[in-house]
Amino acid sequence: MTPEEDLLERLTAPFDADAISWRVGSTTGDKAKGMALAFIDARDVMERLDFVMGPQNWQCRYPHANGKTVCEIGLRFGGEWIWKADGAGDTDYEAEKGALSDAFKRAAVRWGVGRYLYGLRSPWVEIEAAGPKSFKIKKAEFGKLRELLNNYTGVRPKAAAQMKRDQDFEYFQAKLEGAEDMEDLGAIGREIKQALPSLPVSVRDNLHDAYLLRREAILEAVKEAA
Repeated sequence: MTPEEDLLERLTAPFDADAISWRVGSTTGDKAKGMALAFIDARDVMERLDFVMGPQNWQCRYPHANGKTVCEIGLRFGGEWIWKADGAGDTDYEAEKGALSDAFKRAAVRWGVGRYLYGLRSPWVEIEAAGPKSFKIKKAEFGKLRELLNNYTGVRPKAAAQMKRDQDFEYFQAKLEGAEDMEDLGAIGREIKQALPSLPVSVRDNLHDAYLLRREAILEAVKEAA
């Protein structure tokens, strides 16, 4: 596998079920049930790009085409910037801000980030009113939606007891602290990536922070040595 193929594989990896949000799509005539539609937050997309590519190796810009918002996301591979784009119209909520967020997420899908969600079926679930003309999914339904995601992706977080036995965070934290250069850090990052699907969200978040801190320390040391 080439370095570029490895990066693309990491970009397309499923998100933890806790990072997936759900909204109501079509509803039944009596408004008792609605279609659950899965989506990810733009901030989770940014974190994925930061973690996989590094903050300095991706950027986005927002040109406009025919009155619609377009987002272009550029990723740097081997010193060369490659761009992919997609667009969105205004949303019902905070029209301009919503269009920017939607266009960004759609452009990220062009890179494979969250693309797997398009193949996930949208089940009918019980809903309740959230406003005069809006609805939300009842809390009792979220367990079923989590199970649907886990079955679809095959990603199942470890139980807390298993995590404690395996000492995942401590293991990777020690390796990160021992990384002396970006090559070492890259190798550890790939190892972390392979373990991420089985780790609880709290551990994944802590590892993400620890990775970025070590990366900043290495880059600062390089800068001082130059």
